[in-house]
Amino acid sequence: MENKNFKPYIPADRVTPEITITSIVMGILLAVIFGAANAYLGLRVGMTVSASIPAAVIAMGVIRVIMKKNSILESNIVQTVGSAGESVAAGAIFTLPALFLWAAEGTMEKPGILEITLIALLGGLLGVFFMVPLRNALIVKEHGVLPYPEGTACAEVLLAGEEGGANASTVFAGMGFAALFKFIIDGLKAVPGEIALKFKGYAGEIGTQIYPAVMSVGYICGPRISSYMFAGGVLSWMVLIPMIVLFGKEIVLYPGTESIGEMFASGGASAIWGSYIRYIGAGALAAGGIISLIKSLPLIVRTFKDALKGIGGAGNGGASRTEKDLSMKTVLIAIAVLTILVWLVPAIPVSLLGAVIVVVFGFFFATVSSRMVGLVGSSNNPVSGMAIATLLISTLILKLTGDGGAHGMQGAIAIGSIICIVAAISGDTSQDLKTGYLLGATPKKQQIGEIIGVVAAALAIGGTLYLLDSAWGFGTDELAAPQATLMKMIIEGVMDANLPWGLVLIGVFIAIIVEIVGIPVLPFAIGIYLPVHLNACIMVGGLVRLVMDKLKREKAQKDAMINDGILFCSGMIAGEGIVGIALALLAVFGVDKVINISGLLNLTPMVSNILSVVVFALVILSVLKFSLWKKRKPLDK
Repeated sequence: MENKNFKPYIPADRVTPEITITSIVMGILLAVIFGAANAYLGLRVGMTVSASIPAAVIAMGVIRVIMKKNSILESNIVQTVGSAGESVAAGAIFTLPALFLWAAEGTMEKPGILEITLIALLGGLLGVFFMVPLRNALIVKEHGVLPYPEGTACAEVLLAGEEGGANASTVFAGMGFAALFKFIIDGLKAVPGEIALKFKGYAGEIGTQIYPAVMSVGYICGPRISSYMFAGGVLSWMVLIPMIVLFGKEIVLYPGTESIGEMFASGGASAIWGSYIRYIGAGALAAGGIISLIKSLPLIVRTFKDALKGIGGAGNGGASRTEKDLSMKTVLIAIAVLTILVWLVPAIPVSLLGAVIVVVFGFFFATVSSRMVGLVGSSNNPVSGMAIATLLISTLILKLTGDGGAHGMQGAIAIGSIICIVAAISGDTSQDLKTGYLLGATPKKQQIGEIIGVVAAALAIGGTLYLLDSAWGFGTDELAAPQATLMKMIIEGVMDANLPWGLVLIGVFIAIIVEIVGIPVLPFAIGIYLPVHLNACIMVGGLVRLVMDKLKREKAQKDAMINDGILFCSGMIAGEGIVGIALALLAVFGVDKVINISGLLNLTPMVSNILSVVVFALVILSVLKFSLWKKRKPLDK
């Protein structure tokens, strides 16, 4: 399978700077920034975006344009370290907020920052070390077979270094615009962040948020995924909620404590969504995750067998610079030490045998994740399905061995977190190693870079979660934490058997129907689970991308426009995430009330909605300004 004629951009016999003080400092900074921004985004919308390309663009802009250094491999180390932050954040926010939700209910104490850091660190390091022996099998021998779309795209961005300054300015412009819009909407509260349309005599509700980051998710994901999410939102808010209100006005239905009619009268459609639709969405999400895992089983088994066959040639020091991995001795010792730490860390209540099982599961899912992202890209990697399967098995094992209650639930979520982070990091590491393979990087140095990025992100994620929880709390309108709430429901359902199974099963069978008619289940299920206003905002971003896709332009010109839009939107996600973290800090200290000018303006609902529409229009126009209407060199055409 290996392409013997492949020649990397930097030849193996040429040594250029890679791990330098500049690349490490910049990488750590980006790991923390993109990790915090993706944590904020994932807790709001239930999905994260890859940080590799924006990190690569910023690296090129700083190293090549500002510092006047011609060092593509140094820029590659920056994106390698920086993208690790996003992956650690993704794995952590899908699971660990469940511990905060239980603490808010009084079930258990809030986890300490050290606990969170250790869980993130163990999962992240295991993910990196598991990928080392797989590199030869998946990246080298399967070159030309596994495309690794994000890794290849990142290499192309770095190779287009002549435009590094222009591309980097697009990312920074996105950060600046989104920071300004976010501060106006959620800092000053000069305009509402949501536009809602209600119907007289009908319990349905439709509307949209106006946040730059949410719209950017739609642009990056594209119109297809956006439309699936929006369809799920329309089903829940325009069909299921009106049906529940229509048929159940006088009924008190568990888990509600008052009649559905009274609930709707006091809280509107949002109250019905919070009490009932979230369970239907959870059922659909769980079924979607398991369906995606089952569909992938033949590939999973084949991948695991192929990867194990190819491990023999890994970590042998290599004859040349571009073949050198971390030594297998180092990797095996590290995995053994991490296994013992999984056993000894108090936050993870497992025996030594349990720790070994966790590590075996982790290696299995790391192998699966690395191969899957090579085929379908990171965004389609069924990480949530792997986490759900792990949680179900680990919760059952803990319950059957007599470890129930709060202690068992804490252990199950810790185990699930480690596996989730392992899967996320191993996928990210494989994409980064593919980028390095194409450029001619030294694998060992990239692997060291991944370890540095994991450590930096793990040290930051605990503080980020504490800050966001203190400001708004998880499971609220500001931070729905959909994936973590789902994991919490699954563990409680196994441990206590107290879930409203009727609602959950409705969601399960909706997911099965959706799968039968050929619609991707997970985006549709996320759409059911999340508020329709958020899905509609994502849909607007998808529609902007659709317009760009349909433009009649030369391919090179159209690709440049779409790519600039993606870079600008990536910057907007980072910018809004940074300001979101800053506003959380202000909220903790009570400064948010001082800068709130909504009371001074005292706008009528109609004027507020008009202003919100104007601000949202400006957000959309800013994307078009830096993509469709951006001035380019004649060579781009």
